[in-house]
Amino acid sequence: MSTGESLLPDPEQVTVDGVEVATYVLTPEGAPRGDVVLCHGTPWSAQVWAEAGRALSTGHRVFLWDMPGYGASPQDPVVPVDLASQMARFAHLLEHWGLDRPRVGAHDIGGAVALGAHLLHGREYDGLFLWDVVTLDPWGSPFFRLVAEHADVFARLPAALHAALVREYVAGAARHPLSPAWADRLVRPWLGEAGQPAFYRQIAALRPEHTRPIEERLAQVRCPVRIGWGEQDPWIPVEQATRLRDLLPGSPPVVLLDQVGHLAPVEATSAVTRALVDWLAAEG
Repeated sequence: MSTGESLLPDPEQVTVDGVEVATYVLTPEGAPRGDVVLCHGTPWSAQVWAEAGRALSTGHRVFLWDMPGYGASPQDPVVPVDLASQMARFAHLLEHWGLDRPRVGAHDIGGAVALGAHLLHGREYDGLFLWDVVTLDPWGSPFFRLVAEHADVFARLPAALHAALVREYVAGAARHPLSPAWADRLVRPWLGEAGQPAFYRQIAALRPEHTRPIEERLAQVRCPVRIGWGEQDPWIPVEQATRLRDLLPGSPPVVLLDQVGHLAPVEATSAVTRALVDWLAAEG
């Protein structure tokens, strides 16, 4: 495999509310036992779920997407990439796919997007597995907030300096060094004339006011939930897993992964996949 090569098949570009979205569907050889949707966070793409998704697709249909502005989706500067817009898009994408009550696994801001589609847009799930999710205040590292306040300045950095900055930022999410292939795979969408401004644009668009309506409604979640977290998450402290559990109905179980940072689906793919398989079996 060449450095940075995709772990997913070529995406199908679909149109949701006038916006193009890169989507992926992995299907089992036999009859599927159910449908699973996997949502990525920032500054990632569906690639972070690729290995787990392929493992789950031996028995389930697995649906993935790159949110507009991320991965293989267009990085059009006129398309809003704030969380409220992504929540509404995800709700409509589920309609496009014809999914009534899928299981949903979500990481980082993907958790806010999945919860928003459920709590604000009425989409129903058979289960929800939240991994190191952005939901509770406070969120956003000091670097994240600095960039959000000066996105136009950062967007004008020399290309080489920008590439180094993004690589360090991505590497900082993990507890241990990422492989060069993984670092390249995650950084690549943010390089070039379109990728560089898109990187800073999506950071500037992500604001806590779009997660507060979710936090206020967590007690209204209408499906079984599990929570997963890297115990050494440097971006969102593991204490938030307990806070999230206490705000959700039924005090859902929490899976903690030792020596894992914020990027659990990449850092601990086998452990995350096992947790997902157990979840599907328990809820199925």
